[in-house]
Amino acid sequence: MQPKPEDYDYDLDRALGAIVGVRTTIPAEAFTAETLGTERAGHGVIIRNDGLVLTIGYLVTEAETVWLTLAGGRVVQGHVLGYDQETGFGLVQALAHIDVPALSLGTSSKAKVGDHVVVAGAGGRQNAIAARIVAKQEFAGYWEYLLDEAIFTSPSHPHWGGTGLIGPSGELLGIGSLQVQQGGSEGNKQSAIDINMIVPIDLLKPILDDLTTIGRPSKSPRPWLGIFAAEVGDRIVIAGMSRKGPASKSSLRVGDIVMSVAGQDVRGLPTFFRNVWALGPAGAPVPLTINRNGRTMDVTVQSGDRRTFLRGPVLH
Repeated sequence: MQPKPEDYDYDLDRALGAIVGVRTTIPAEAFTAETLGTERAGHGVIIRNDGLVLTIGYLVTEAETVWLTLAGGRVVQGHVLGYDQETGFGLVQALAHIDVPALSLGTSSKAKVGDHVVVAGAGGRQNAIAARIVAKQEFAGYWEYLLDEAIFTSPSHPHWGGTGLIGPSGELLGIGSLQVQQGGSEGNKQSAIDINMIVPIDLLKPILDDLTTIGRPSKSPRPWLGIFAAEVGDRIVIAGMSRKGPASKSSLRVGDIVMSVAGQDVRGLPTFFRNVWALGPAGAPVPLTINRNGRTMDVTVQSGDRRTFLRGPVLH
């Protein structure tokens, strides 16, 4: 599954040279330490010749130290510039001069299902996968995350976090976020294959300047409940709550079934999230109608700004 240079119309090895390893440590008392761990590792992509690295945000959220491993094995320290909870992107600035050509940003909206692409981790061809785009569709994550159109690729890269999606013309089309399963069938048996979910690069362009200067998008943040939501059929069940998050301070309970948001019926995670976000910026009260053990009741969660729960980047 490794890509072969002769199969591409661009310099494959030069493009792969822009992929770096990302390793971070996070304080044990950090808000995300319990769910994401205190030691995280993945990949990133050099997108500017001054050493600006784009990665997936969960690798660098609340990071105390960041180390970048370049294609030749050299290790340099990095500084987290910012991360965006809505898109999932994170930015790191290398704190040493790195003479590595950057990978230019492509246009993910022009990518088509069936396109042959490369999903690249740090380490050259041996850590890259020759893949193709198998879907472009909506994606909802249980942690209050929604993309109107994510990119899905197959075969799956086994170490997907922060990988670079390189398009047919050698430009960066997105950053690897997750491994998910795509349903299928073999004869009379149902089967599923692993695929990668990629955050499209077009989502970075409107917020790039803000992330590099103030560490976050300048627009008002969405209301955040601090829940982990699951779909059971087309209904939403509260599967968990963030410790010290807004929902944990309300009368909401794990196992509650959400019937409506502000009187609007909800079926499916995308509708649930959009109805919550439509109520205003972070801090807006979120009235929910829930079913608990067969009883219907109303619960209001005073939403919060997720960013205020997170440690800011450590200055070096």
